[in-house]
Amino acid sequence: MKKLGKKLPDKPGVYFFRNKKGILYIGKATSLRSRVRSYFSSDLGETRGPKLVKMLGEASSVDYKETDSVLEALILEAALIKKHQPYYNTIEKDDKSFNYVVITKEAFPRVLVVRGKDLPEWTEQIKESFGPFPHGLELREALKIVRKIFPFRDTCLPREALAKWGVPKRCFNAQIGLCPGVCSGEISKQEYAKVIRSISLFFRGKKQEIIKGLRKHMKQEAKLRNFEKAAVLRNKIFALEHINDVAMYRRNSTRPSTALGAIRGTRIEAYDVAHISGTNTVGAMVVMEDGVFAKHEYKRFKIRGFKNDDPGSLNELLERRFRHTEWRKADLIVVDGGQAQMNVAQIIIRNSKFIIPLAGVLKDDKHKPLKILGDSAVVRDYHHDILAINAEAHRFALAYHRLRRDSLVLNGKS
Repeated sequence: MKKLGKKLPDKPGVYFFRNKKGILYIGKATSLRSRVRSYFSSDLGETRGPKLVKMLGEASSVDYKETDSVLEALILEAALIKKHQPYYNTIEKDDKSFNYVVITKEAFPRVLVVRGKDLPEWTEQIKESFGPFPHGLELREALKIVRKIFPFRDTCLPREALAKWGVPKRCFNAQIGLCPGVCSGEISKQEYAKVIRSISLFFRGKKQEIIKGLRKHMKQEAKLRNFEKAAVLRNKIFALEHINDVAMYRRNSTRPSTALGAIRGTRIEAYDVAHISGTNTVGAMVVMEDGVFAKHEYKRFKIRGFKNDDPGSLNELLERRFRHTEWRKADLIVVDGGQAQMNVAQIIIRNSKFIIPLAGVLKDDKHKPLKILGDSAVVRDYHHDILAINAEAHRFALAYHRLRRDSLVLNGKS
């Protein structure tokens, strides 16, 4: 397959790797030109995952669809993946860990983010759902932007439900302009239904239909000399035509989707060991998914076979973790320590038959980071996340160690 180079625009959008049988992979980009070029870099074998390299070997062409914003690229990507089910987007994916935007069946519907594993519990309450979205943090950034244009209800109760407890008050989100005042009766069911319809159309990729309807409504209000309402509608049209998704540009530029061969959302696992002079030794595993700590995935381990041996304790910790083949595989592993800990982790990963990038955080005498060891491309692209998850692993390990130590003291065993 030939490099497309300047044929691609320097604009947001969605790209498609194809072969004669159909679409192999769909991805989104802040800059279509830069993103697709990155697949043809000279260090592809070192910085990309094996599945991505295999996909490129099978691809014969690249197509694209430009969007007006990164926000719309995110929504279009999810819709097209759901429609076409490309092989390299779906292998090893876990829909239960992905996120969906749902609109509830209520007089004043809520707009919520629900994880795939929780969807069955919501079946009776859902009017519409959109997704799956593999990148949780990006989805939340997207929903913040949508909510500024179309304020919606998520947690507050409607005025009728609140009335029995006294005079309804505006919720915090209403006070800052992110809820239209459902709780205080400032918006009717009919007007709120229009807001929800606009959100639904937006997540279905029908922005122009929304704009057309808003223009018509604005002219009607202007004819009735309701100039304040007309101005609000004019501002919504402007916001839709000039979507301010700077936060999403920043996230996409610092967290490239091709790093770590991210055919799916990136999962980082970090490990640390805690003890005092070899007593009450414990291990901790913490998880970050798409830049957000997934605390429900954290694990604690009592170290059984080692006393005052950090590399040995890490070896036991990682061996026990890799026995759990039912846990989702990490895209990056971070260990606390220097080359000794790196060597231990490399052996465990190699024996597991997985290909997983590894980073180690070398500390000084005061436990402050001195250097990150590992593949230079991974360290460059995930520098902030590596330091953040390493600090979280240290905190979680210490907390468990103190809990164990205090429990033994209370029971007279130490």
